[in-house]
Amino acid sequence: MKLKVDDLDVYFPYDYIYPEQYAYMSELKKTLDAKGHCLLEMPSGTGKTISLLSLILAYMRARPLDVTKLIYCSRTVPEIEKAVEELKRLVAYIEKQTAHERDFRPVVGLVLSSRKNLCIHPEVSKERDGRIVDGRCHSLTASHVRERHRAHPEVPVCTFYEAFDACGRDELMPSGVYALDDLKQYARERGWCPYYLARYTITHANIVVYSYHYLLDPKIADVVSKELSKSSVVVFDEAHNIDNVCTDSMSVKINKRVIDRSCANLQVLEKAVADMKEADTQNLRAEYERMVQGLRDAHAARETDVVLANPVLPDAILQEVVPGNIRMAEHFLGFLKRFVEYLKTRLRVQHVVQESPASFLRDCNQKVCIERKPLRFCAERLASLLRTLEIADLTDFSPIVLITHLATLVSTYTKGFTIIVEPFDDKTPSVPNPILYFSCLDSSIAIKPVFGRFQTVVITSGTLSPLDMYPKILDFHPVIMSSFTMTLARQCLLPMIVAKGNDQVAISSKFETRDDVAVVRNYGQLLVEVASIVPDGVVCFFTSYLYLESVVASWYDQGVIDSLQRHKLLFIETQDAAETSLALLNYIKACESGRGAILLSVARGKVSEGVDFDHHLGRAVLMFGIPYVYTQSRILKARLEYLRDQFQIRENDFLTFDAMRHAAQCVGRALRGKTDYGIMIFADKRFSRADKRTKLPKWIQEHLKDSLCNLSTEECVQIAKRWLRQMAQPFTRDDQLGVSLLTPEQLMQKAAKEMADMEEKSMVMVN
Repeated sequence: MKLKVDDLDVYFPYDYIYPEQYAYMSELKKTLDAKGHCLLEMPSGTGKTISLLSLILAYMRARPLDVTKLIYCSRTVPEIEKAVEELKRLVAYIEKQTAHERDFRPVVGLVLSSRKNLCIHPEVSKERDGRIVDGRCHSLTASHVRERHRAHPEVPVCTFYEAFDACGRDELMPSGVYALDDLKQYARERGWCPYYLARYTITHANIVVYSYHYLLDPKIADVVSKELSKSSVVVFDEAHNIDNVCTDSMSVKINKRVIDRSCANLQVLEKAVADMKEADTQNLRAEYERMVQGLRDAHAARETDVVLANPVLPDAILQEVVPGNIRMAEHFLGFLKRFVEYLKTRLRVQHVVQESPASFLRDCNQKVCIERKPLRFCAERLASLLRTLEIADLTDFSPIVLITHLATLVSTYTKGFTIIVEPFDDKTPSVPNPILYFSCLDSSIAIKPVFGRFQTVVITSGTLSPLDMYPKILDFHPVIMSSFTMTLARQCLLPMIVAKGNDQVAISSKFETRDDVAVVRNYGQLLVEVASIVPDGVVCFFTSYLYLESVVASWYDQGVIDSLQRHKLLFIETQDAAETSLALLNYIKACESGRGAILLSVARGKVSEGVDFDHHLGRAVLMFGIPYVYTQSRILKARLEYLRDQFQIRENDFLTFDAMRHAAQCVGRALRGKTDYGIMIFADKRFSRADKRTKLPKWIQEHLKDSLCNLSTEECVQIAKRWLRQMAQPFTRDDQLGVSLLTPEQLMQKAAKEMADMEEKSMVMVN
């Protein structure tokens, strides 16, 4: 269908549009008109992705000088592939509708992913570890390897990269949308490398779809995304955890194993330098001259690569002359040795140490006479040395690369970071295992260049509530902040708060009562009762892996597991990715076969983020407890203190915000569209408090009536039974607001009338 959003003609590849989709497009257009940033929350399963794609592509067609490119970022490969499928459908529809127009402009859209996902080399592509794939790719495509191959053809190179380098840069890709498989197929037919083809093509493609890290991780962004147009629109989809992605990308973790392997790396490099001095002093001399000129010229002249990317070095520093004490290769390696020895002494601790980067640098200067300025250049200086030495496989040098990233970061940033040295890992407190954390506390540091560089950044998800927290922690000023509800022909979601068991004992996962036998028994009884009445799949989320294991062990003793298995098959998520994937696969099989299944999972785990339990795969989702992050973490305490001091965010407000967005993300797995229906059970008495309820997304809050907020297990089961009978009634396409749409206003009126009728019928049934 074709519709008007203000004065903009928008092509929408479906026969009807929901009112919230139209409202979402309107707010998005206002943001693009203002050339500012926005925060938009829209319920799961209401077509958020196709709405923003349709509006932005229409804007690009109507105003090609204002918006030249769409950069769509998501978190996981499955989410990226779903977005590309929607994009394919939209582009095909637009081309069909506008093929006769004179100003028809073809669209090129593609996915950029890691080498691991795009490699087609018969040997390298067999590797399962992404770092090994990167290292082997570099060993076949590095400039010095290719030069050696020209002199000695027996030296192996990547024929796909050679073919692309010879012909691929001269040929533009035909119009169309290329998913990962499409890109690999297109490149394979021509004998080209899909990864480098994608890297090259993103500069002139209209639409680029890739992971958050290609923009937020400065090591990757500087190599991959630095040439993208400033008039681009950046979309961060499923962005409820974007602050954590930002802090993780700027943090470094060093343990004893990294230190030991770094020492071994330095010995190898010293030998390589000595060998080169005997065989080829010219290369070392040329490198020295580059150091004298400054690194910016060297950086521009060389072939960039993600493997050797710098963590974050401002342009002003790159243009400086490299300090004299690290220009010579031998001097630089000696400098690194001293720094590694200093880190060794810092790991010899018996108690926890926390300090600022300034304090760390002062102590480093006093003990081993290392100044701040040469530390800044360590990452870039090592990258230059590795190229000069013509190291083919860089995989083994990742420990010393990590050390230089720490050196560069700690000397570049003095605010928004902390250094914590712990004598043991929290998971194994009885085993001495010292760890140094260089932790980023300010998520705005990583995302600030994105806000400053691109004219419009859209942060959107189904669970962003409360919206006012994100402008504070990301330190930006959105021109639009909106949260949309879901218009329904029938109430297809049933949120409930279960506060007590049938024995009237309050249930909660708070530390004081979580191990109480009565609480664990009531959780088990609730799950058994729900499993007995809910068809198909039931998904349960616990607050942590430790709590999941503890509760399941108790349920075995109490006979709860036997009762559950009489109703459905039982599967459990573990910390092992392969085991979890197998459990998930068999859970889906059990639901498909009609046997039904229960999946016990963990908030913040793999299942809670990237898996959709649509229709029969998730008829009910239970959240056992409030998923607070581990509050004894020293890194978390430091971040809370920083947020309080810098942004006036109280510790409890942030902890509750973080817990509730994850709880909403978990229960949101149950509803993936308006034809779907599901029960959402919050099993903890604390959810009924106003400070918790009001932080849930608006589209859940509006269905969470007061009568559903303090239920016992029996009351919850009776309400669920009645509601499931109601959901079992025939549901036609017309009921899905699928009538041919005249105007969005008429559709909103129809939806409001049908919702009122539905509520009236529900009241009659209850009475």
